[in-house]
Amino acid sequence: MRAVELFEEGRANAEIARAVGVCSESVRRWRRVWEEGGAQALRRRTATGRPPKLDDAQVERVRAELERGAQAHGFEADLWTLERVGLVVEHVKGVSLSRASVWRLLTGRLGWSLQRPERRAVERKESEIARWITHEWPRVKKGR
Repeated sequence: MRAVELFEEGRANAEIARAVGVCSESVRRWRRVWEEGGAQALRRRTATGRPPKLDDAQVERVRAELERGAQAHGFEADLWTLERVGLVVEHVKGVSLSRASVWRLLTGRLGWSLQRPERRAVERKESEIARWITHEWPRVKKGR
């Protein structure tokens, strides 16, 4: 926008380039755009690209299905993996997503984060662990 002010003052491209700290080719390009569309044409635009495969309503439907749990969709363990989420999306919406797209869906649009389950033995007995810490551990520690 500083370059636009200098354009309007009638300054030379080289002078504007030095004042703004860019190369003169950039200033020439900016001047062409400014002459054709004015200052508004130089304003920053949102990034373009391929539109998402799922709209907001579809993403919310996928969220509802994922919140039901993995077992509700026929998986043995109630754990979500990228592959499983991709299968659910494909089943629910008929849209096939790559692993990277599933990751962006989960972390970006759904706001979820990576969670790893704690690895604990099925046979683990909390009461026995507490007993060992209060009775056995002081004895073992004292023996050092």
